[in-house]
Amino acid sequence: MVGRYVCLLLYFFISFGWAQQKKQYSILRQEASAEIDGVLSDEVWQNLDVASDFMQFTPNLNLAATPDRKTEVKLYYNNEGVFVSAKLYDDPAKIMSQNTIRDEFGQTDYFTLVLNPNNDAQNDTQFIVFSSGTQADALSSPSIGQDFGWNAVWESAVKKTSFGWQLEMKIPYRTLRFPKTDIQTWGVQFRRYFRRERSEYAWNPIDRTKGYEGLYHGKLLGIKDLAPPLRLNLYPFTTGIVNTVGDKTSTDFKLGMDLKYGITDNLTLDATLIPDFSQARFDDVVLNLGPFEQTFAEQRQFFTEGIDLFTKGNLFFSRRVGSAPTGSAELNENETLIDRPSEVSLINALKMSGRLKSGLGVGVFNAVTESTKATVLGTFGNRERQVEVEPLSNYNILVVDQQFNRNSSVSLINTNVTRSGSFRDAKVTGALFNLINNSNSYSLAGEFKMSHINEAAENTTGFSSALEVAKISNQYQFALGHTYADEKYDINDLGLLLRNNFNNFSANASYRIFEPTDNFQSYNISFSSQYKQLASPNTYTGLELEASLRINSLKLDTYGFDIAMEPGRQFDYFEPRVDGRFFIYENFTSFGGFLSSNYNRTFAIDIRSNVNTFFESGRESYAYNVNIEPRVRFNDYFFMVYSFTFDNRINDRGFASFLEEEPIFGERDREILTNSISANYNFNPFHGLKLQLRHYWDTVLYDDFMYNLNLNGRLSENRNLPKADLPNSPDINFSTWNLDLNYSWQFAPGSFLTALYRNQLFTNNDQAQNNFETTFTNLFQQDIQHTVSVRLQYFFDVNTVSSIFTSEKG
Repeated sequence: MVGRYVCLLLYFFISFGWAQQKKQYSILRQEASAEIDGVLSDEVWQNLDVASDFMQFTPNLNLAATPDRKTEVKLYYNNEGVFVSAKLYDDPAKIMSQNTIRDEFGQTDYFTLVLNPNNDAQNDTQFIVFSSGTQADALSSPSIGQDFGWNAVWESAVKKTSFGWQLEMKIPYRTLRFPKTDIQTWGVQFRRYFRRERSEYAWNPIDRTKGYEGLYHGKLLGIKDLAPPLRLNLYPFTTGIVNTVGDKTSTDFKLGMDLKYGITDNLTLDATLIPDFSQARFDDVVLNLGPFEQTFAEQRQFFTEGIDLFTKGNLFFSRRVGSAPTGSAELNENETLIDRPSEVSLINALKMSGRLKSGLGVGVFNAVTESTKATVLGTFGNRERQVEVEPLSNYNILVVDQQFNRNSSVSLINTNVTRSGSFRDAKVTGALFNLINNSNSYSLAGEFKMSHINEAAENTTGFSSALEVAKISNQYQFALGHTYADEKYDINDLGLLLRNNFNNFSANASYRIFEPTDNFQSYNISFSSQYKQLASPNTYTGLELEASLRINSLKLDTYGFDIAMEPGRQFDYFEPRVDGRFFIYENFTSFGGFLSSNYNRTFAIDIRSNVNTFFESGRESYAYNVNIEPRVRFNDYFFMVYSFTFDNRINDRGFASFLEEEPIFGERDREILTNSISANYNFNPFHGLKLQLRHYWDTVLYDDFMYNLNLNGRLSENRNLPKADLPNSPDINFSTWNLDLNYSWQFAPGSFLTALYRNQLFTNNDQAQNNFETTFTNLFQQDIQHTVSVRLQYFFDVNTVSSIFTSEKG
């Protein structure tokens, strides 16, 4: 009987077929190539079929485009690539055309070409042209959404006209992955976006109430005898750096190269042979008082581009590669540590990925980091010695992902970190599945993962699992889930896991509208809950309840409200920093809201605020924060955002220090003040200036007397323990300043000259009583680090270079 139900469930989730009448476009091969200038006067554009009759899919469903905003698209192909032209009808006075840098949308109309050479509805390549002439491109799939970290080299041009605007595009075959077959059918979609009303139209109608958008592509017919080209692109670069701190100046000069090579029709190798990440922007550092590590988003382009396969199962956190050394420096008597590097240098890295016509995706990632040593000084004889704190290390990922039914997939992934010598090694293996039924209304997803750590003292193996069943279509949606990780599950050598040892159950439900009403363009109400337990021992730790409302008005202003509660006693097993100990708090309640005015206006503003408190006997603790972000679009070239955040926490309680190996807690007041400015001036789609400035100030001031954490999880004030008796003062005054000024010039397709000036300051002391003025003055009494760097990168397509030599020879 059980077997019968299992079979019925599997049949329900993996049933095949997708019944929808799709538009078709028959593309012709032409010998000529249009000049990509946006004029559309080339003879080659004449006598081609026209793709038209677009239908709106947001905010309204299946609303036909009126004649005054019709779209007419033509395509052809030749040995160089796919060529596209589009006439986009509109009132010229209403077209929005803010100049932005590549991949940034701004307040701009745009046209999107979507190609899927495998016609599998799951792996799209999107090419976007803005009315300003700026480009954007992305890889897109149901599992990752849109990945704008991917950048290709292609051509486009825009021309404003009396009837609206028009464009031309040339998509070289090097940007696409397709099989070598005599006759091919590609998935294709054209979309058009009107920024002033946030409406979007598609050539083949899209039903956004269910299913991934790739299910609604039309068919591109007529591609014959198309041989994939040699896909070898080289990106040589050189960088010059001048760094000054106080009266010390250092210089550096780097040469290197990145490359992309098509190993087969559908598999591509990306490699950074001599890495240079000197122009990656600063991290937004904050003071971390919690028990878990502080993490930051990836800034290095190699690790943000084309990594969709490697993110399966959330086992890859790229900041692990080249992060701080993992080992410690063993000190002898009368020795001190005088220099420990903050990061490990990357020797090289590569990734190979692609997807076959059968739907099988394959990915291989590998990176090698160099041995890193700390410097130790002996107090007798003043002798220095080097201690290895990170050995030569290899990071590797292997993933296979089989897609089927145009909406489902199963995956296997293995990550491995091998360090030379006696340092720790680690590997993680995961099996994943995501099954969606034929009508795209229900999904079943699961993950099963095992970690294995190999250390000199012992080997440990851990396990984790996740399972979720969900209704994913129409107005009412819901999900039920379970997540589990035992005490030994550890993926942090190459992944990110802030905590293990949990056994949690979750449920959420939502209601949304898909078409405007008389009062709202859209709104969404959602509810979620999580029942939390430890995995070992299997004991209750807490309950979380949340509700939210999001509304988009007819004037395109957005606002919303959130409420969250943790009713009853909550058992925090991590704040004490001691295994088996816990800290109890009760009835945490939070309420907040936000307003985001329509960005189409010259002046717009975002306001967010939140208040929270504990309804707990003997505790008078509360907090509030406010964030205000006015933004001004002075014209289509100059745009600026100022952000102000104030966070005030009164009588907060938490871990302060250890005393004789016992965790000591304290009651504290904390104030956080953040000011930042982001400004862009873009002369045109190829020249731009960008300024980013941020000052962060955080003070933590403890009460005079500390608290003991009792074995029952409660705190008791210890009048015999003033904070002055702790080994180190728990009070903190933390302040950072960062400024980045960047100029970028794309002087040829894929080729850039970038110049960067940055400075930074940092202080961290126990003078929490100092006010803002005093702290800010003291901050700028430090030696400022000034950095100037200039980087030149050039793009070579080996096909283009070889054709030049061939023509010269002829």
